[in-house]
Amino acid sequence: MSFFNSIGRSMQRSGPRSTKRSPTPTSATFPTSPSGENLPATAGSPTTINSGQKPLYLCSPFVEAALVKGNFKTIVMLPKYVDIMEWVAVNIFDFFQNLNMFYGVISECCTQSSCPTMSAGPALSYTWINQDRKSVQLAAPTYIDYVMTWVQNLLDDEGTFPTKSGHDFPPTFPATIKHVYRQLLRVFAHIYHAHYPQILHLRSEPHFNSLFAHFLAFGREYELLDIKDVRGTPGQPAVGIGALWERWKEMGILEG
Repeated sequence: MSFFNSIGRSMQRSGPRSTKRSPTPTSATFPTSPSGENLPATAGSPTTINSGQKPLYLCSPFVEAALVKGNFKTIVMLPKYVDIMEWVAVNIFDFFQNLNMFYGVISECCTQSSCPTMSAGPALSYTWINQDRKSVQLAAPTYIDYVMTWVQNLLDDEGTFPTKSGHDFPPTFPATIKHVYRQLLRVFAHIYHAHYPQILHLRSEPHFNSLFAHFLAFGREYELLDIKDVRGTPGQPAVGIGALWERWKEMGILEG
C-alpha cells in the first residue's frame, strides 16, 4: 500500500470538514479548463488602501514566534522511496486541514461587514472572475467559502486525489495542485492582514507562523509558489505577506 493510500484511508475516516461552508458555486462560476476540471479563476487587483502602520505580524516578538527553529527547507525535502505526487498530495491535504481549522476558529470575526473585500494588505486585494469573465469584488468570507469548498470537493474526488491501491494521479494533477496552492496562499494572506490580532489573542502565533513558513517553503521547493503572488507588484516594495516573506528570508527561515 502506498504512503498516500494509507493517508487516504485516514482521510475517509475523518469525514467532512467540521466547519460548515456555503454550497459549491455553480459550474458557471468556475470556468472550465481544457482538462474538464472546474477551477476558480481569480486575479489580484490594486486598491487605494493606504496604511502607514506596521502590521503586527512584522513586529517583534511576533515575527520570530515559531515552533520550528532553523530553515524550513529541511522539512520539505522529498523522503526516500516516496513518490513525489503522493508527497505533494499528502502535504497539500495537511496544509488545507490545518488552515481550515485556523479559519474555522476566527471565522466569526470574518464577516460581510468587517471584511467586504478579499484584502491581503495595503494596496492589495483579490478579485473573482465571474461567469461573464469579469473581475468582481467578493466579501472575504464568501471568497474563502468558495475556495475551501472547492478544495474539499477536490480532496473528496477519487479521480483527482486517488486513495485506493492501483489508482494513479491524473496528468492534470500538477496544474490542479498549483491552482489549489495559489488559492490557499490567498486565504493565508487575508488572515495575516485582517485577523492576526485574533491569532495573537489565542496565543497561536507560533503555530500559525510555522504553518505558513512550512507552506511557503514547500511551495518554493516544488515550484508551486509564484513569487509575484507573494511580493505583489514587481519593482515595488513588498506588501502584506510579501514583506513577511522578505523578513523570514533575512532571518534564515526561508530561502530566496
